[in-house]
Parts: sequence; structure tokens; C-alpha cells
Amino acid sequence: MARSHTRGGKRSNEPFDRGLNRPEAVLAAVDLGTNNCRMLVAHPQDDNFAVVDSFSRITRLGEGLSASRQLSKPAMDRTIDALKCCAEKMEKCGVTISRNVTTEACRRAENCDVFIDRVHDETGIALEIISADEEAGLALKGCSSLIDPSVPYAVIFDIGGGSTEVLFVRVGNAVTMEILGCISMPLGVVTVAEDCGGGDLCERTYEEVAIRVERLLAPFERQHDIRGRVEAGEAQMIGTSGTVTTLGGIHLGLPRYDRTAVDGITLDFDTLTSHSRSLCQMSLQQRAAEPCIGWQRADLVLGGCAILEAICRLWPVGHLRVADRGLREGMLMDMLHATRASAPAKLSAG
Repeated sequence: MARSHTRGGKRSNEPFDRGLNRPEAVLAAVDLGTNNCRMLVAHPQDDNFAVVDSFSRITRLGEGLSASRQLSKPAMDRTIDALKCCAEKMEKCGVTISRNVTTEACRRAENCDVFIDRVHDETGIALEIISADEEAGLALKGCSSLIDPSVPYAVIFDIGGGSTEVLFVRVGNAVTMEILGCISMPLGVVTVAEDCGGGDLCERTYEEVAIRVERLLAPFERQHDIRGRVEAGEAQMIGTSGTVTTLGGIHLGLPRYDRTAVDGITLDFDTLTSHSRSLCQMSLQQRAAEPCIGWQRADLVLGGCAILEAICRLWPVGHLRVADRGLREGMLMDMLHATRASAPAKLSAG
């Protein structure tokens, strides 16, 4: 499938817009996942970016995908409605450079071509299907500022809707970080909920999911001996998923989810387990009443908690840092660096 990007509704095979060196450059990054559609719009600001608009909506693009291998028409319709909102925001903000990616649902769907074409025809957005490795690499770029440079290794994971990516990274600094290994498991909050017959996981099913995750990760562990680094006190852990941000919001007792309060906080494993197990004891209605969960995620959160618990068991770092950032921020950093590389050199006064 051709990889393409959109600039004002036009397809391009170039990585970014030709107007990168314009002083008025406005960047947009769209991340269409199995469960969510998210976008950030930002201006370059020194060596970083300043967010000027955002969008997030649960669309459940991957609903029913595990059984059918197809994106359903209702799921495509919901997602295209969300992408129309993204396109409108990009137009309103005067976006000059954008990257619009989609991940596991479209990697797996047999009818993804039909969906990609519909998106372009109906919204002007040209979606790019990226690999699991690139997805993980972009997530690393997006959360790199949260990594402690004094700890030589990092385990970074993203529990998505259709898959879970885990990175093992050697830490130098933001420039010299090296990905030593990456694994993508075909388990996410949507796939677990559907495979297990719904979101109310009994204790036995919850444990079965955790054990399955540990088994899937076992070869990765043997290859890299991550546990040895953990036992030597040489590893840190960062979680970039909605599961950990939700648990962070619950831990803080937020009356509604607040990214600025959650992003960057540290949670110990005992706290994570306690909150996860409390959610397991709740009914679907009780979970939906939690302000940081709501009805749209009430049937998904337990699957994410089971995956998280398996990761924490396998690599008992003891605590992790919560990152409400990832793929979109990584794309924005790439675009930012491209603007800097293409900008004309400044003449020094002589």
C-alpha cells in the first residue's frame, strides 16, 4: 500500500510539506488507533512545540476485528466522522505540515484499503499505515523527556486497543538513546475484551490474560535479560498507555481526567495493583461511574490492567512513570526537526 500524507487534502509521497521553512509553519499529528482517534496541532517553539489545539474521540475502529478480520461499516463511519472533525480543525488552524498515521486495526484488517480510500475521499486526509516498530519508535521520541538519564536502561510500553508494544532502551540522552529490542503483542484493551466475551473479566480470566502476556514476553526477556538489569537497579519503566493514565487519574482522585495533572507522575507497583484489583471488584456500571473511565472505556479497562500487571510482574522495577504522551508528540518532534533542518542558515553579524 502506498504511504502518503495529506496537505490540504492533497496526497504527497514526500515525508513532509515543502513549506517547512515557513516562519508560520503549523504542525498537525493524527494518531488513529484501534480504539481512539487523537490529534495535536502545534507551532514550532524554539527546540520544542507549543500545542494550540487538540482532538480526541473514542471511535472503536477495531470493534469486531478479532473475529471478522474486517473493519465494520459502523466503525468506519464513526471514525470518518471523527477524522472530519480533525480536518476541520486543521483547516481552521491553517495547518501547513501534517502527518496522519494509523496502526494495528488497519495493519490487521483485510479491507483496510477500502477504509483508507474512504477517509481520503470524505475528509481529504491521507492516512499512512505504520509498522509496529515505527509506532514504538515514535512513542519513544514522544516520551523521551520523561526518561531519567541517570538510569542506564528503560522499559517503555504502550497498551493500545489492538496491540501492546514494549521497548527495551539503552539510555544516554535524548540524542543517543538506543532501542535494543522491540516486541509487539496482538493483545490490547479491545482485543482482550472481545476475546474474553466482554469487559467484565472474572478473577480467573483476568489471571489467564496476565499469564498469556507473560508467556508472549518470555522470549523477549530471555533475549535481552531485562530482569537482570532490573535486579541490578539499572532499569526504569515508563507507561504511555490509556490504562496507566486512567489509573493515574484514579489515584489522584480527579473529578475529571486532567492530562496536566497525570502526565509525568510516578506510581509504585503496589498502588497500581491495588487500583486494578479494586476495579475488578466493581460492576460495569460502577466502573463507568468513575470520572476518569466513563461508559466508553468501562468495558476495556480491565483488559489493560491485566496486561499491565503481567508487565510489572515480569520486570519488577517497583514503580513506573506515567506518560500522557507518545505517538503524536513523536511525530511532532520529527516534523519540528525537519523544519529546523530545512530552515535557511542565519548569517552572523560581522
